[in-house]
Amino acid sequence: MFEQLGDKVRQQLKGWTEQMAGPERKERLQALARTENEYGVDPFGFNLDFSLAAVAPLVWLYRHYHRVETFGIENVPAGRVLLVSNHSGQLPMDGAMIGVALMMEASPPRAIRSMVEKWVPTLPYVSAFFARVGQIVGTPENCRRLLNAGEAILVFPEGMRGISKLWPQRYQLQDFGLGFMRLALETDTPIVPVAVIGAEEQAPALMDLKPLAKLLGFPAFPITPTGLPIPLPTKYRLYFGEPLHFTGRADDEDSELDKKVRTVRAAIQTMIHQGLKERRSIFW
Repeated sequence: MFEQLGDKVRQQLKGWTEQMAGPERKERLQALARTENEYGVDPFGFNLDFSLAAVAPLVWLYRHYHRVETFGIENVPAGRVLLVSNHSGQLPMDGAMIGVALMMEASPPRAIRSMVEKWVPTLPYVSAFFARVGQIVGTPENCRRLLNAGEAILVFPEGMRGISKLWPQRYQLQDFGLGFMRLALETDTPIVPVAVIGAEEQAPALMDLKPLAKLLGFPAFPITPTGLPIPLPTKYRLYFGEPLHFTGRADDEDSELDKKVRTVRAAIQTMIHQGLKERRSIFW
């Protein structure tokens, strides 16, 4: 009974997503399906039908709550690509909005695969949900397999340093890891820099209760003005830069890789400055 009810709800949500996408994009969304086994999932657990159902409320948030605007989304090339973005806002809404943008606005639509922190699979129910909607643990092996399969991967090289920033640090990029650059060089993958404007203000962190976070096994425990894990209706602006191509050895010295990483970081920071200058307000 409950299984049948769940299937019915999932099909209704999937239909809602396709309705919001429109008839033309509905057909193209079907092309997002990858090779599936007899259980309807790819080797990482991604299921297109489940993903289209799960994204329905995110599409509503995208269009009506955060009222997302995209700039330069045509810069995202076909085939394998690394989208490298700033990370902020305490809640992973930035990744969700980028994912919806690639699915609803890009031509052709892309099902983006996001790298999640290694501690995420320890959360009950969350790990299975993330797998079904295409998110995977950000190990080099997983990324390499997806890139070789021609996938689009979203990377937040600031990691927890970025998403858990306190309010005084807003729109200040934190240190970038080097892993994404090693993968780009190893697989000859272009990098598209992405800047997110609006996420910093959705849940501004006034302080981080580190002792409590350590006790609970969390990487951070931010305190926001509302005290609730609900984002404010800030207006999002997503900027997609032109693809960057790098050459060199993936096993090069960290100092050499860091020079290339700084190029990506500078491109993102430039778009952040542009976005902050262009917007009229946090909420519109």
